Amino acid sequence: MRDKSDKSMVRDEKIADNVREIISFLGDNPEREGLLDSPQRIIKSWQHLFRGYQQDPQAIFKTFEEDDVIPYNQIILLKDIDFYSTCEHHFLPFFGRAHVAYIPAEKVVGISKLARLLEIFARRLQIQERIGNQVTAALMDYLEPKGAACIIESKHFCMTCRGVEKAGAVMVTSSLRGSFLESATTRQELMALIR
Repeated sequence: MRDKSDKSMVRDEKIADNVREIISFLGDNPEREGLLDSPQRIIKSWQHLFRGYQQDPQAIFKTFEEDDVIPYNQIILLKDIDFYSTCEHHFLPFFGRAHVAYIPAEKVVGISKLARLLEIFARRLQIQERIGNQVTAALMDYLEPKGAACIIESKHFCMTCRGVEKAGAVMVTSSLRGSFLESATTRQELMALIR
């Protein structure tokens, strides 16, 4: 177990005090047995849920540039990537599946890096549209591909548990760049692969 610095211990205690205040605001007693450890549990939970803030997307990109490895003019797609995130408006979860693709120019990356890239951006306070845009922007910046795409399908608790209360609604967003945006044929091929 790592030692916490005095500064982080003071910060954590301040957050714990704020959580206790929220529990009181909700109408419960933060000192009752079932809630005594909740502030520390919430802190640990948030550190896990929002760990994307501590990760640098560029750090995951180890690329391959050998000519015999690069599938020029082929779509590289990792589909059905399960993810979850937290809505920045209501602090409620949303979850679903994402499909991340690119068409290499000179660099390719290990396929697991596409899932990790999604995870880095999803593990923050987010809106679904931004996750897709951040994923495709990072792919364009670090791999310089001919095109990048991120299609996300998800269910939002902010629509299920409050507001319109529509549990079955699925939100779909697509962030397309380069050839996926410019070429209808390339875009159609991608959508056929995703289906």
